[in-house]
Amino acid sequence: MEKSRTEDGLVMKVVIIGGVAGGMSAATRLRRLREDAEIIVYEKGPYVSFANCGLPYFIGGVIDKKESLLLQTPESLWNRFRLDVRVNTEVTKIDRENKTITAVNKETGEQQEDYDYIIISPGANPRKLPIEGIERAVVLKDVEDSVRIKEMVDAGEIKSAAILGAGFIGVELAENLVHRGVKTTLVEFRDHILPQFDIEMIEPFQAHLNKNGVEIAVSAETDRIDDHSLTLKDGRVIDADLVVSSVGVVADSKLAELAGLEMGSAGGIKVDETLRTSDPSIFAVGDAVEKQSLITDQPQMIWLANLANRHGRLVADVIAGETEPARRSIGTGIIGAFGMAAALTGITEGLAQRMGIDYRAIHLHPGSHAGYYPGSERISLKVLFDPQTGKLLGAQSVGKDGADKRIDIIATAIYAGLSVNDLMNLELAYSPQFGSAKDAINHVGYVGNNVLENKSPNVHWNQLDEEIGRGVKILDVRTQAEFDRGHIPGAILAPVDQLRDQLDELTGSEYVVHCAVGQRAHTAIQILASKGIKARNLSGGYTTWKFAQDALARNEI
Repeated sequence: MEKSRTEDGLVMKVVIIGGVAGGMSAATRLRRLREDAEIIVYEKGPYVSFANCGLPYFIGGVIDKKESLLLQTPESLWNRFRLDVRVNTEVTKIDRENKTITAVNKETGEQQEDYDYIIISPGANPRKLPIEGIERAVVLKDVEDSVRIKEMVDAGEIKSAAILGAGFIGVELAENLVHRGVKTTLVEFRDHILPQFDIEMIEPFQAHLNKNGVEIAVSAETDRIDDHSLTLKDGRVIDADLVVSSVGVVADSKLAELAGLEMGSAGGIKVDETLRTSDPSIFAVGDAVEKQSLITDQPQMIWLANLANRHGRLVADVIAGETEPARRSIGTGIIGAFGMAAALTGITEGLAQRMGIDYRAIHLHPGSHAGYYPGSERISLKVLFDPQTGKLLGAQSVGKDGADKRIDIIATAIYAGLSVNDLMNLELAYSPQFGSAKDAINHVGYVGNNVLENKSPNVHWNQLDEEIGRGVKILDVRTQAEFDRGHIPGAILAPVDQLRDQLDELTGSEYVVHCAVGQRAHTAIQILASKGIKARNLSGGYTTWKFAQDALARNEI
């Protein structure tokens, strides 16, 4: 344990700047470890501990009381933990040389405190766009913002809304406004909503939002905001009694910069493996801090409450004398809307390409549980892995049932350093209503192994044009009925059950083979190989290809 404040027996004094996830986790953990420590928490807003992920659901009425969002109050924190919590008080200066801070309370004015250690947990601020009329837009950052929006909806003032930015918060808010009867449009600058995902993976989620009443405008740039409308640069006008700016956040690092602390290359406060800043007496946690990626070994910004909680706990341990370093981050997240979930972990294909990381990708569309048991729903999975070792790099999962379970398993596998081959052998709980004898995760392992060992080399939807351009033909091994309902232009139909009878007609060409999801195509490739016909599998089959085409079509509207 680290010594008390001085050799004279004074207690250790820790000042925590910012509450909510990171700051309060650090404060309560430190109290459990050091009953004798003096702990002061400064929070510039009125609420020191609230469930910010629950804000959209309060607006939607899923959470019916504001008080349900308030996890702790200054009074409860004093009673249980003897924490000196000072709300509505903003720390404006850190004097590192004299080890003091200056804070300003909205009612009582300026105050100063000395410290032995500081924990900075300032969070992040909404990103601001240079749009005419942007001052008419509101943000959703804290409890007060959610109360303000809910009161307008409750009063019947809001009949239509436009949300700028279709990230997690934007989508969640859209769902909840629609639940309240508000005509809602998501306006996204990039070519698909939830740009954390790859475009073909998020299309079924986009379509599901559309089906449930959320309008979507992608590749859409806002020109101006008026009193009851929003105008895009392509001339489209969107009704909007309410405009919410939800275009992402930036690290709230102003105080750290003023104090002369070192900033990182990713745009956040730079910390070491124990979350200590460039000043050995100052730590930093939460959204304002750079995290080290487990996959890329590079600093990155990850805006997740679970990481803030974990890192707050770690800093408390370090101050109390523990030295275990922070685990590197994977970046696992999930969103749900209208009964469908989209989840991801690790890196996406887009990020892998931008960073020059070598990878292989596979697409699958397994059932959430045994197909013969009622209620099985299709899950769309995409998994990336190292082409040499098979080490898992990332995954995305979309579906109405079981998407969360599968992404959590893969996230755990990434953390444990497992390969795609290891997934074949995982023993997962099986009963028809919960899974399959060959679970979706096991299936990922089988398909990944086939790709790694070149038993079933694959081609992706966005490579088809190039393949066709060099003379490769598309072979559709589905049934005639499936083909008639929709097919890739120029594809040759050869149902897998009749394929052996057509082999003579197919010799002399190279093929990209597909079925609905890839399984029948794998069988077809083996049949073709027996006659020396070169063939590769279209990853994810017609299903993935169609998702991608539908997504691209949205950008033409």
